[in-house]
Amino acid sequence: MGMTAIESITLEVADVTAADRFYSTAFGLDTTQIRVAAQAPTTGFRGFTLSLTVSQPATVNAFVDAALEAGATSLKPAAKSLWGYGGVVQAPDGAIWKVATSAKKDTGPADRRIDSIVLLLGVADIGASKRFYVDQGLTVAKSFGRVYVEFAAESSPVKLALYKRRALAKDAGVAPDGTGSHRITIGGDAGAFTDPDGFAWEAAREMSQR
Repeated sequence: MGMTAIESITLEVADVTAADRFYSTAFGLDTTQIRVAAQAPTTGFRGFTLSLTVSQPATVNAFVDAALEAGATSLKPAAKSLWGYGGVVQAPDGAIWKVATSAKKDTGPADRRIDSIVLLLGVADIGASKRFYVDQGLTVAKSFGRVYVEFAAESSPVKLALYKRRALAKDAGVAPDGTGSHRITIGGDAGAFTDPDGFAWEAAREMSQR
């Protein structure tokens, strides 16, 4: 059993057409990576964020501005930090997106190239969730104690990482409380299962037939 890849993410949204339009306009993402479906009820923080990693601050600004123009709300304005430069927006469907770069300076004009998409799951127990995912066939790429775990994703369009739920909410600029559906389904080649925090996975092949 080799590397487990995430083929796509399905977000549950109130308005499927509007959400498709937002992701295409704001981030240039198509339905192969980010899909949308009708929503299940939820309140507050949904327990995950999505991150777009890009090459330089100008590109962060370009994506954040495009997202705000397309109807997103600013949670954290783009700014410099210890690790680089980034900002956080909330899409009209409620999903939280961070756009970030580890570069402190621009090396050229802004482009709309995304280096990677990272799905960060906010979990109750990093150790337990890490063991669970390793048992599902994922390989740990980086691990910082019980704070953060990132899994290898050579061929995967979306990388998976785990973060403490409270820390993830703080990083996103929102309150950590929330109940109901996570309103996200992860499509991958690991098969169908639900993780310790209630995040649902389904086989990518089944998703493509829907």
